[in-house]
Amino acid sequence: MTVIHIDVIHGDHFIRAANAAPNNVSELVSPAFAARTTGAHKVKLTSLLGRAVYVVDSGGAQALVDARSGARISRPTKAQIKEIAEARFTGEEKLVGLSLFTEIPNEIRGRRPPLWRADFSGWNKPTLYISPATGELVSRRHELWRVFDFAWMLHIMDYEERENVNNLLLRAMTLLALVTALSGAWLLFFAFPRKRRKAAAQ
Repeated sequence: MTVIHIDVIHGDHFIRAANAAPNNVSELVSPAFAARTTGAHKVKLTSLLGRAVYVVDSGGAQALVDARSGARISRPTKAQIKEIAEARFTGEEKLVGLSLFTEIPNEIRGRRPPLWRADFSGWNKPTLYISPATGELVSRRHELWRVFDFAWMLHIMDYEERENVNNLLLRAMTLLALVTALSGAWLLFFAFPRKRRKAAAQ
């Protein structure tokens, strides 16, 4: 688990920053206006294929607003998601699969469905997960990450969620290992004097 750098495990080298076109703030509508017209709790300025947009979050439901006109934008099409995936991916491998998942795979547990999954070729099988509502990159996975995740599961002994580092099984095995080590030290302590007594008697 420590041989490969954690940044490689995270897959940072697969991702390039989103190309955000420079914006003249005076040409953009106010974030407060976007929040007021959509009833959003949070507003974030970002870029969608070079277009300045606001991502508005209304209690978990996200939508897009054109940052220049203030008009609502429909969610990205499959063709646009494909373009986003290929633009964000740094490798030379080809996109071989693009699917909309309504049930979250275990490797991105904790995320909200639905999500687009973009699979690329290559031995490492890079995978990008993209929000269908905003076109934002949600997460990335690859084979080395999956091997690390399996090793992490064995390490913390949480075979379901793979997150609980204080579970009952791990604590029980830790206690058992401690008792085993202490009993071994106790036996070792009493073994040497006995050998010396036998040598002296002979």
